[in-house]
Amino acid sequence: MQAPVSVIIPCYRCVDTIARAVESVTRQTLLPKEILLVEDCSQDEGETLSTLYDLQRKFQDKITIKVMLLPKNGGPGAARNAGWDEVQQPYLAFLDSDDSWHPRKLEIQYEWMESHPEVTMTGHLSIWIEPGVMPQNLPKKLNARPVGRRSLLISNCFPTRSVMLRSEITNRFDPIKRYAEDYLLWLKIVMDGNSLWLLELPMAYSYKADFGDKGLTSNLWRMECGELDTYRRIYLDGSISPVYYSCIVFFSLLKYLRRLFLSMLRDKLK
Repeated sequence: MQAPVSVIIPCYRCVDTIARAVESVTRQTLLPKEILLVEDCSQDEGETLSTLYDLQRKFQDKITIKVMLLPKNGGPGAARNAGWDEVQQPYLAFLDSDDSWHPRKLEIQYEWMESHPEVTMTGHLSIWIEPGVMPQNLPKKLNARPVGRRSLLISNCFPTRSVMLRSEITNRFDPIKRYAEDYLLWLKIVMDGNSLWLLELPMAYSYKADFGDKGLTSNLWRMECGELDTYRRIYLDGSISPVYYSCIVFFSLLKYLRRLFLSMLRDKLK
């Protein structure tokens, strides 16, 4: 049995991790209709592209995997948009090439959204685990809570790897923005009056710290500038007042200082 869900995975120089991500989708207790692997012009002499085609052939009897090639590198937001434009399923889920899912993620999240047609987007908890560690059993009780604009402005509780939404919505990722582009989209969705909920189950996994580790998150200041730019855009849209904007910027800078301290402490302990 398959759920009417399309899974989009941006791929950029991800030879070492993409198999783990794709395999976590193929192990779902409720499979999606398709996986879209968007090759974001990796410029690695075809290694990433070759790996994507290998995965397509490996799982061709189990699930439809489409490989999309972008003509130039646009970043994760542009890659997700390109995949989004091609999907024909009513639900869309995102996964990054270096992350993975719990085997019951799609089953639980899709069935919850099907039973709550008024909800536009859901996310869930995500945890950091060591490579090679198997996902643990999930708690039997599923708690879910709505996430309003104020709480989302204070903290982005929706890692991209956790998000499922209805593909019919017109909002999209900013194709130029490289940092906090996902956060900007979630805020635009909630500011438009849509209903967002958080499922309090750890059904996604990352293998590096969200801040201060390798990848895009390695440059903490650029990450912070991306978040500040997101708040600036929401303010210029007229969605928040000048006073609230000033407060949220101040709070964001405090969080940045905390992340910087923890990153420096982690480096010293290595």
